[in-house]
Amino acid sequence: MNKVKAGIIGCGNISSIYFEAKQKFDILDIVACADLDADRAKAQAERYQIPKVYSVDELLDDPEIEMVIILTTPTTHAQLHLRALAAGKHVYGEKPLAIELEDGKKILSLAQEKGLLVGSAPDTFLGGGLQSSRKLIEDGWIGEPIAATAFLMYHGPESFHPNPEFLYQKGAGPMFDMGPYYLTALVHLIGPIKKVSGLTRTTFAERSVMTEGGYGRKFPVTTPTHIAGLIEFRNGAVGTIVTSFDVWGTKTPSIEVHGTTGSMIVPDPNTFDGPVLVKRHDQTEFTEVPLTHGFTANSRGLGAMDMAYAIRNGRRHRANGQLAYHVLEAINGFYISSDEGRHYELQSSCDRTEPLALDQPRNGLDR
Repeated sequence: MNKVKAGIIGCGNISSIYFEAKQKFDILDIVACADLDADRAKAQAERYQIPKVYSVDELLDDPEIEMVIILTTPTTHAQLHLRALAAGKHVYGEKPLAIELEDGKKILSLAQEKGLLVGSAPDTFLGGGLQSSRKLIEDGWIGEPIAATAFLMYHGPESFHPNPEFLYQKGAGPMFDMGPYYLTALVHLIGPIKKVSGLTRTTFAERSVMTEGGYGRKFPVTTPTHIAGLIEFRNGAVGTIVTSFDVWGTKTPSIEVHGTTGSMIVPDPNTFDGPVLVKRHDQTEFTEVPLTHGFTANSRGLGAMDMAYAIRNGRRHRANGQLAYHVLEAINGFYISSDEGRHYELQSSCDRTEPLALDQPRNGLDR
């Protein structure tokens, strides 16, 4: 099978794990990269033996490149997705798909018009932890899912990120930044969402960088930093999600799923591995269940690889645009609900993604 030739736009910290996909996955051939900082693009090209260093325009104009992987900051995602599609390229991007719902609609519409594929992170739900959790639910270990909780709570990325300012602006904050991991995992495990409601607040009007080099540098906060949401899934299950950059400590688990005959503690959806813990109705304690699936190491790029196979074989890819848009609408729904004091009914839906096979090869996903 011919490899899919891809180009990466955005050569920051997260790009390294995607460049490594060139060695890890047998379907992707990353042949070019681009960044506003040309020196940064050159450095990554040298490190990972990428033959072409381009400007964004040059990369989009290269007829050899079939697929563009976008790893830039969230405010640029929509524009770059649309430019790549207009240039006739399939496109896979980091989360979120876009910030505004209208931009998300434009991306999906243009892709459909041109017969191109759109994919989006997160792809952590393809990892061994969440795939094993899905199998346990489908095998009936906890009965019918009736409720779920999801918590992402800490005191913000300024403690470790050298340039955290963008994470406190519109299109970021804890829900846009980390919510896609949690909501994608919940949709993967339970199914699409019917409606949401939310309450938001901004606790601190100003934050300070806490890392060496920029220590003490102050910056404004212009987006909510504590978001509490309720979710009604289309199958009737009820969920609770809290994302916060305002909390000093917590002992809450990342995700729990509760069913009619048992409960499950699901791994951190920002990771690929376990543990998965189950307490059935006839047990007194949670017990760890061995993982049934592979891809337990940091496998970012897995969604892009799966999409590359879909390009070649015409099948549906898993980390697809419809799923990403559905999650984006839910995220926006929490803010709309809080601002307008009402439930928000989602207009979109999505199919549950096909689970991975138990014997899935570690360097391919053609199933």
